[in-house]
Amino acid sequence: MRALGLAKAISVLATLAAGGVTAEAQGIPVDLELVLAVDVSRSMDLDEQELQRQGYVDAITAPEVIQAIRAGAYRRIALTYVEWAGPSYQQVVVPWRLIEDRASAEAFAAELAEAPLNRERWTSISSGLRFAAERFAESPYRGLRRVIDVSGDGANNSGPPIEPVRDWVLAQDIVINGLPIMLKEGNPGFGGIKELDIYYEDCVIGGPGSFVIPVREREQFAPAIRQKLALEVAGRTPELLPAAVRVREKRIDCTIGERLRMQWMDR
Repeated sequence: MRALGLAKAISVLATLAAGGVTAEAQGIPVDLELVLAVDVSRSMDLDEQELQRQGYVDAITAPEVIQAIRAGAYRRIALTYVEWAGPSYQQVVVPWRLIEDRASAEAFAAELAEAPLNRERWTSISSGLRFAAERFAESPYRGLRRVIDVSGDGANNSGPPIEPVRDWVLAQDIVINGLPIMLKEGNPGFGGIKELDIYYEDCVIGGPGSFVIPVREREQFAPAIRQKLALEVAGRTPELLPAAVRVREKRIDCTIGERLRMQWMDR
């Protein structure tokens, strides 16, 4: 019996080391369960998508991120990377993985770097958030915190309205943080809006300590992603744009993306 028990334990450890998920792995405690939900709509140029992907690859292995992971109570987090575009396109690129040191972070980054880039039509932040929230039910880990990190370059213009879905996610004790990509100010078309950071603050993010970090220049991409990931892992809020001090009165119409789409289609 002891020999069988030892063999089973070795098998479980080997599966975990390979990044696999078994019934024995269910409920492993971690400091954070984090879903990276990334926009791959066609409003993003291919070079911008490559820049975005590389930004996440580099951030996951950044020293400050590894340090933040090792400073937690359990000294490990669970991470998955998903992509979204229109209402019918969401997919898991890298499934749940345990990140507890540089080696496991590098393994995740390598898996992400090898995945092909995809581009699809429309921008449905709402569908992306719902898909991301549903991934927690599949997680073999149990986090002290659950966070969705959503990035995108436009307002919700298809699928369900953003506010009801955002509220549904928040009701599950999931925090939503945002990375609005504003490289093309006033981007023409029904997806681009000038005040995308305000849209994300008022319509997309929410939960205790939630925040946005806008990206306005290509050079800001990598450091912004790195800063955001380190703050999320550490459970901290940046000094700029914290949700706790946002203006209570809504500053933007959360259906602006849908309205711009209708205007564009009526031309």
